[in-house]
Amino acid sequence: MSEEPVVNGVGGTDEQTDNLDDANAKKTVKYDSGAADLEKVTDYAEEKEVISTDDISGAMTIIGDRRLKEAADKIAKEKELQKVSIKKSDVELIIREMEISKTLAERTLRECHGDVVKALIALTN
Repeated sequence: MSEEPVVNGVGGTDEQTDNLDDANAKKTVKYDSGAADLEKVTDYAEEKEVISTDDISGAMTIIGDRRLKEAADKIAKEKELQKVSIKKSDVELIIREMEISKTLAERTLRECHGDVVKALIALTN
């Protein structure tokens, strides 16, 4: 009994053709089960992403409160800095030595409570 060679799925015995059909069926089942598993994973991920509106509004409230607190802190700091007295000669010295704007020189000097040496050190660091 001579067997015909199988070339690209054509020819050969009935047994070889049946083996090819079985292999193709197994591949299809394998890929279908993989797709089903992937679908389960994506369904689970989509369920986890669902967020209630209460959570969102709560988060927005927290963010808004935090921004208001930061703005209030910034205003309070600016008021404190305005209370610090500085000498005009100190500001001019810092402007001349560091070659910076008057506003930056005044602010740095106020942050250092009017101490010229600390202000110059802060500007060089």
